[in-house]
Order: sequence, then structure tokens, then C-alpha cells
Amino acid sequence: MNIAVFCSANNDIDPDYFRAAEELGRWIGENGHVLVYGGGNSGLMECVGKAVHEAGGRTIGVVPRIMEEGRRVSGYVDVEIPCEDLNDRKAIMMERADVFHALPGGVGTLDEIFTVAASASIGYHRKKIVLHNVKGFWNSLVDLLDDLQRHGMTRGDYHDSIEIKDA
Repeated sequence: MNIAVFCSANNDIDPDYFRAAEELGRWIGENGHVLVYGGGNSGLMECVGKAVHEAGGRTIGVVPRIMEEGRRVSGYVDVEIPCEDLNDRKAIMMERADVFHALPGGVGTLDEIFTVAASASIGYHRKKIVLHNVKGFWNSLVDLLDDLQRHGMTRGDYHDSIEIKDA
């Protein structure tokens, strides 16, 4: 299975987020799955790629040109797919992945989550997004999604495409 992981590329964050990234990466690698991710060499992105690699799994890094030029590509990328920008990256990741996992992250991670969720809501795919709710990180997002649903702003039950996994 090709598993996309969205996550922070920041280094100065809670160590528990790194432990969750390492655990997910190890699980991906040990179970013979392929990681599809941004391919960056920092933060949780580097951590999950390293864990997959060290557990014997394969990694596919979808790397925007600006990251390539800035030498921000992880040494744990087995297959690099260059792309023009973040929109290309999301499209390629959506095409390649069977399921999406979101570890703690910032604006980029939110953009990725909502791009995948919006695409599912109008029928482009039926792939699941799993939010790894490490130490309640995604609680405010879940509250927002619940509120959107209460107001009739989601198509159906968002839980059909977004799973919350407390960690």
C-alpha cells in the first residue's frame, strides 16, 4: 500500500510528535508499505522518512523545485519525483497514495488535509485521511469540522473520509 504522510517540517517542536512520526514510519516500513511524502530533510518529514527507511521500507519523495534548489531534500528518499510547486506535489501525492495520514503540522499540512478532503467530498476519490491526534493536537480542527457539520456545511458525515486516531 502507498501511504501518504503529511506533517511538519519544523525541528523545534514537541518531542512527542517526533516519537509519533517515528512510530508511524516504523510501522509503514515493517509492514512492507511505501511512504509517499514531501521528501524534506527537516522536522517530522525527515523523521518519518528515516524511520521507514531504517525499517526496510521504501520512500517516494514528491519534491518541489524550490526545495531541490535549496538542497532541502532528505537523504532517505529512495525515489524522487520532482514537481513544480505545492499544487503539483498535492496532485501527485493524491494520485499515488491509497490512504493519507496527518501528523501534527502547520499551514502546509492543513492545506494538504483540506485538499484531499475537498477532493473526496465531490467524488474525485474515496480515500481516507487519518488524523494522528498526538496529545490532542487536532482537537481544535475536529471541533471546527464538527461545527461545520452542525451548520450543514459538509457533504454528508465528514467521518466517512476523515478518521481521528488519538495517540
